[in-house]
Amino acid sequence: MQKVNNSLNLLSKVAADFIGLDTVYKTADGEKSRRIYLDSTASTLMMGVAHDALEAFYDHYANTHSVLHFSARISTDLYYWAHDRILSFLKADPDSYACFFTGSGTTAGINRLARVFRDNRPDRDTALVSLMEHHSNDLPHRKHMNKVIHLPLDNHQGQPGCINLEALEFELSKNSEKVNYVAVTGVSNVTGIINPIHDVAEMAHEYGALVLVDGAQAVAHMPVQMAGHKNPNRNIDAFVFSGHKTYVPGSPGVVVCRKDILLNIEPEEVGGGMVENVYIDRYEIKKSFPDREEAGTPNIPGAISLAVAIDVLDRIGMQKIYEEEEELILIAMKKMKEIQDILIYGEPDCNVCPRVASISFNIKGMDHGLVAAILNDYHNIAVRNECFCAHPYVKEMILDHLLEATEYVEEENFEEEFKLKSGMVRASFGLYNSLSDVNALADALMDIVTNKEKYSAIYHVDVNGEYRHNSFCAEKENHFSVTNFIDQYFNK
Repeated sequence: MQKVNNSLNLLSKVAADFIGLDTVYKTADGEKSRRIYLDSTASTLMMGVAHDALEAFYDHYANTHSVLHFSARISTDLYYWAHDRILSFLKADPDSYACFFTGSGTTAGINRLARVFRDNRPDRDTALVSLMEHHSNDLPHRKHMNKVIHLPLDNHQGQPGCINLEALEFELSKNSEKVNYVAVTGVSNVTGIINPIHDVAEMAHEYGALVLVDGAQAVAHMPVQMAGHKNPNRNIDAFVFSGHKTYVPGSPGVVVCRKDILLNIEPEEVGGGMVENVYIDRYEIKKSFPDREEAGTPNIPGAISLAVAIDVLDRIGMQKIYEEEEELILIAMKKMKEIQDILIYGEPDCNVCPRVASISFNIKGMDHGLVAAILNDYHNIAVRNECFCAHPYVKEMILDHLLEATEYVEEENFEEEFKLKSGMVRASFGLYNSLSDVNALADALMDIVTNKEKYSAIYHVDVNGEYRHNSFCAEKENHFSVTNFIDQYFNK
């Protein structure tokens, strides 16, 4: 009981200390209120302790790969600590797995691994990819593999759920000598539905295929165990996630991969730091990790601050975080189901398909962009809309409603109307969200549903296809300028 209480106390302390929680904006009705941030699946807010630790580290900042002056030694030690801390967090044995950082979040890491897997086993030229993937875990495989087979999802009364394991086994059996790897998301960035990644791994390994998991939406919300399972076939070969979705904006992407796979081929990127020796006619690559996979000067502050956030999450306990967020999602789903005209996408029964973090929805008779604009302009609730870089998945779920909504649209206006209606609204949660945020969202949605005609009359679509208020200018009322900030600095 004492351990549970300590975990809850730490969770409450951390949840209340995020940069931007008290940001105030002026809304279209002239009131000023605190922003409610429900866009964490796109990018999370900055964890306060990670921010403060980074500020303290800047007093000691220097480049890594040297230990002969005090600051360089501190930077180097902390940078390698960051790798070790992430391996420990993911329960990836450091003797078998390497951790290294990449540039543009998960996207860079998955592109890198698609090329690594291709070159590691060139005779196996096929990748199996689930239909629910973010473009970051779909397009790299299309580009770098000879063939990609998209796997369907379980169907539950017309709503898609998790990856279909029967279809996976069918394709693995049918293409057993050609499948190089299976790429699957741990958690959908659209619906928050959790995939059974260890079941996928067990099945894939039985047919000699590797498994690459997009963990961008999983790491901050639920426990992840890459290795150490009783059945080693349930271990994950490679796992990628993003620091900016793990409470540290500006931090790098992370790749954790089996060392034996990486050692089979020359590293994808070459340059300073990853070589043992360089001669006029040749160079010798380091065998040590992470050096051999990280050419050039890395994002040292980003890596260290990300590891701080990971350390904090581990201290709270990912199971406790998962349970708290699951309860919030269940309450939000229940409240939204009670509001007339709201369509929730993906299998809505969390007992059938567990969810974390995200709920995507539409309001009948209203475009997704209009709903998102009203939530922002009148209720100061930040959500995201459109297709969330998962076009095939989203369009499959909304197809029936899309056809119905565009049935009587004139041909010359069809393309514009199709774009306006081709998408969803997504509310996504983080460590800092509370029941009051869920209640505010439910109240706002009830207001919008009740006043559809009123709101529709005071918005128009601009030349860029975005919904804009007829008189309220968000950019003018809530302006932030970096150049003004600089001017003020010098005018102090």
